[in-house]
Amino acid sequence: MKRLLRWAALVSPGTEELVLHTEDGVISADSVVEGGRAGESARVSYHLELDPAWQVRRVAVQDRDGRVDLLREPDGTWRDGDGVTLPALAGCTDVDISVTPFTNTLPIRRLQLAAGESAEIRVVYIQSPGLNVRPVRQRYTNLGDGRYRYEALETGFAAVLTVDADGLVIEYPGLFRRTP
Repeated sequence: MKRLLRWAALVSPGTEELVLHTEDGVISADSVVEGGRAGESARVSYHLELDPAWQVRRVAVQDRDGRVDLLREPDGTWRDGDGVTLPALAGCTDVDISVTPFTNTLPIRRLQLAAGESAEIRVVYIQSPGLNVRPVRQRYTNLGDGRYRYEALETGFAAVLTVDADGLVIEYPGLFRRTP
């Protein structure tokens, strides 16, 4: 199965085009995010490989500052592109790439929360520009009717995301909206 998804940025001019592909139980996402802030244009590309439970196996992100490659072993150990173990990322299952709403789908799909349920998780946060990588705590709450409350616990930021039946973000208020 192959699916093309597009989002428009709402704060500054920008778009994302993502190809979501499922084959033989492996889910992959390849995306290009283009946009600009303060007169600067930017381009970020990323590749995600996920297992059938939507757990990250591999993530690669590239922007003007370089490239980050991370691998998550079946036992949950994270390694960089050179195979070096990253103990600071222990306990992280998902990734959150700052420039995309797509990575919110990973915990939504993986956790399978019933309406009214919530879960606190640790994720690998990848900030672009800069390609800074760090663990962060987040909480997702299924509000029902295709709505999830997302909370970044260290900063206090929260938003109610609207998702489709597949858990893919339709609207991230003030930041992103899916387009046809």
